[in-house]
Amino acid sequence: MCSSTALFVLYLSINLIPMRILFLGTVLLSMMVACKAKKEEVIEDKVFSTTDSLLIARSKTQENPRLQFALVHSYSHAVSNELIPFEEALLDFTAEDYQQLAPLVIGKSISEIQQAVAEKKLSYEALTLVYLYRIQLYETDAKKSLQAIISLNKEVLAQARAKDQAYASMKQRPLLYGIPVLLKDNIEADWSATTAGAEVLAGNTTENDAFITRQLRKAGALILGKANLSEWAYFFCENCPLGYSAVGGQTLNPFGRGQFESGGSSSGSAVAMAVNYAALAVGSETSGSIISPAAQNSIVGLKPTIGVLSRTGIVPISHDLDTPGPMGICVEDVALGLEAMQGLDTADESMEEQGAQKYSNFEKSEDFLQGKKIGVLKGLLSDSLYVKATDFFKRQGAELVVLAPENPDFDGFLTWLTADMKRDLPKYLTTRAAAGVSVKNVEEILAFNRDDLTIRAPYGQQLLEGIVEDNTSDDELNAIKKKLRAVGTQYFEALLSGKVDVVISVNNWHSGVAAVANLPCLTVPSGLKSTGEPQGLTFIGKGFTERSLLAFGYAYERGTQRRSIPENY
Repeated sequence: MCSSTALFVLYLSINLIPMRILFLGTVLLSMMVACKAKKEEVIEDKVFSTTDSLLIARSKTQENPRLQFALVHSYSHAVSNELIPFEEALLDFTAEDYQQLAPLVIGKSISEIQQAVAEKKLSYEALTLVYLYRIQLYETDAKKSLQAIISLNKEVLAQARAKDQAYASMKQRPLLYGIPVLLKDNIEADWSATTAGAEVLAGNTTENDAFITRQLRKAGALILGKANLSEWAYFFCENCPLGYSAVGGQTLNPFGRGQFESGGSSSGSAVAMAVNYAALAVGSETSGSIISPAAQNSIVGLKPTIGVLSRTGIVPISHDLDTPGPMGICVEDVALGLEAMQGLDTADESMEEQGAQKYSNFEKSEDFLQGKKIGVLKGLLSDSLYVKATDFFKRQGAELVVLAPENPDFDGFLTWLTADMKRDLPKYLTTRAAAGVSVKNVEEILAFNRDDLTIRAPYGQQLLEGIVEDNTSDDELNAIKKKLRAVGTQYFEALLSGKVDVVISVNNWHSGVAAVANLPCLTVPSGLKSTGEPQGLTFIGKGFTERSLLAFGYAYERGTQRRSIPENY
């Protein structure tokens, strides 16, 4: 990918990613808040302000414009306020309690956590408290805060206690029983506003769950809270920092705060998993928005085929390309998340009746890779971590097939996203948004932001302005989509024709091409670069072959163990 078009595809693949605001009045810093009279206030914190100023000043020396910050903390949001409902519980949950229970939770898979509960070493209430404790510990620390969290479910501890009380009497427990999950804040949950990171949606408490949120609840999950994201899933400002939103602030990468990009647009979901704020997270992707942050934060992320998971109740960009997907610390957890969220939603026209899929029952045999044909992209063979991965597959008995497809002509991709969002976002605002949301179209969003650009759009709102200016007809749009689908199909011809079983890439470098061809992607940690920045190996498969893709990812994960843990978290 060397052409200017390819670079634009890469930029969009980093997909849908923004940033936030310098903090002049925000967090109740101490974990033991003394004065009850000030509990509801967002107070000025000079420690945060000073630290933010230093971080912003240092960012100006970065060559990458997406690492040059104007703001860090949100003017309107403070995680400390979200923690107020848990203050008494967290005061009772001592550092000694945390030290005792953390080894049962931190870095553990969902199945390992469930085993600890079965052995009565851990309760779901204690599990939830471990995550809340960590959120408080780091997100109220000026030198470690990552702005990964937008909101917390104030009823989650009561819900966890109810899971504990019902545990013994349940003969068969649902898939994610008692497991705390974070949702990207463009996904509806009935207890919170669904903001997409935008101030204009701060009152968007719909009292509805997205379809996948309902499925998670049916699977027994506890919805712990909402994760930060790139505002409007990064279809907002041009070349602005990844992981920025006016509501949530600037999401930072725990492997290097301000040094490495957080990826986007599901930035908060990925960062939260990297530092163990929950057992599972959900992101969404149009073109790279799950794969990018998962790879950047050394976790596993899956972008499924369009039609596997419902999009109802998710703030949209494109009805053709949007999909939610699970994010976790290992392939098995991601498989559990995918299995839990599945279900036929008749309100989503993209969905096909497939029957319940046992995604968690993918093949795990030791010799799975023997004889498999793996497509290796010739242009990536200069990357040392990629080469290490190919060497691993060769040692496992896989056949490597070197592919050299021509760089795709992606002219029209921006028009596709622009024209779809012009049609799809107003539909959401008029049919799903809460009554208190006054804006009904993009023009009104732009006008709202212009009333205070410093707070609401510090990097501009060029992509939203492009939506208003767009005059693409339906016929022109359909022609663009037809052309780009053909481009994606041609690029992955070896995969789609059966010459290879899977194609491997790096990070989200081919997410855009996979998106237009409607192919699923799974990224698994492949190690750290010499700089200490995480990198992922991304598996791309045929449509509706998620179980096979999970098997490939699991075999690589098990054989290499390349996931890294950020220091000091």
